[in-house]
Amino acid sequence: MSSRRRPRAGHLRAASFGILLGILLAVDGRPANMSAHKDKNPSSREDNEILPQDHLNGVKMEMDGHLNKDFHQEVFLGKELEEFEEDSEPKKSRRKLVEIFNKVDFNKDNSVSAKEMQRWIMEKTEEHFQEAVRENKLSFRAVDPDGDGHVTWDEYRVKFLASKGFNEKEVAEKIKNNEELKVDEETQEVLESLKDRWFQADNPPADQLLNEEEFLSFLHPEHSRGMLKYMVKEIIRDLDQDGNKELTLSEFISLPMGTVENQQAQDIDDDWVRERKKEFEEVIDTNHNGIVTMEELEEYMDPMNEYNALNEAKQMIAVADENQNHSLELEEILKYSEYFTGSKLMDYARNVHEEF
Repeated sequence: MSSRRRPRAGHLRAASFGILLGILLAVDGRPANMSAHKDKNPSSREDNEILPQDHLNGVKMEMDGHLNKDFHQEVFLGKELEEFEEDSEPKKSRRKLVEIFNKVDFNKDNSVSAKEMQRWIMEKTEEHFQEAVRENKLSFRAVDPDGDGHVTWDEYRVKFLASKGFNEKEVAEKIKNNEELKVDEETQEVLESLKDRWFQADNPPADQLLNEEEFLSFLHPEHSRGMLKYMVKEIIRDLDQDGNKELTLSEFISLPMGTVENQQAQDIDDDWVRERKKEFEEVIDTNHNGIVTMEELEEYMDPMNEYNALNEAKQMIAVADENQNHSLELEEILKYSEYFTGSKLMDYARNVHEEF
């Protein structure tokens, strides 16, 4: 998961599911009052894959209601994102970026239009979807020990607690015998949020069991319209200060509570507010009435919304369109490579000629 700026503790009126889960995923801590019941081995990567992620690739907004700062890179690079690390070899990165440009330039006129960028964004988003489906198959096997194609909440709860360091056999035995599980308050809150999300993913007829497709919605709610609605409800609940189930600009851009420590922190906060204000006014609030409804936020959250993809394409082009022709040439993309890839490629003009 890429590092992103998060509001400091105390920002939200109610702690969101994403924040709670983010704490568990980011910190390899162990609940204090269950230490005697823990396995000595730390949780593995495979174990952590059964946990819903706060960050969803190819989605504009995080599970905690904050903007995905790497969205434009995710939908421009797709699975090639990891190839553009900070320490990657510049010439190799330039060559790869040229290859991507040539793929985006569908009509081969040596420029990328908004429609071509939109088409590419939709392809990369679908690529993220397919990757999530593949990963879900492995994750589902991990939580379906008897291989019957269905997972109960108790089966998942055992695997979840085991992934956090609890002794799997002891937890399973306690659940089987309806004995109390002594977990710390933070873990209990996460379990309650997970259970709520579990039942939301249980499609009619509700049987309290998840099959592989329902489990995909549980881990990756962007795949399900019903779960998108659930995500929106969670986000609005945490940002809506007056309880009217709508968001004003002030609610959407409200800063973390607390004193700004220095000028650098103040500058970061100012940038954060500007970004959220622009997104609210120019993208999410589609009728520009100063209010974001649940329906507007749902459309904004939908990664397969073609209008949103076109709007994102136009924004990406505007960043690097120095000659103001509403399209991108290779030189422009290479010059602004840090925006598109996260890597700054020096001597871009000279190297364009080297590639040809």
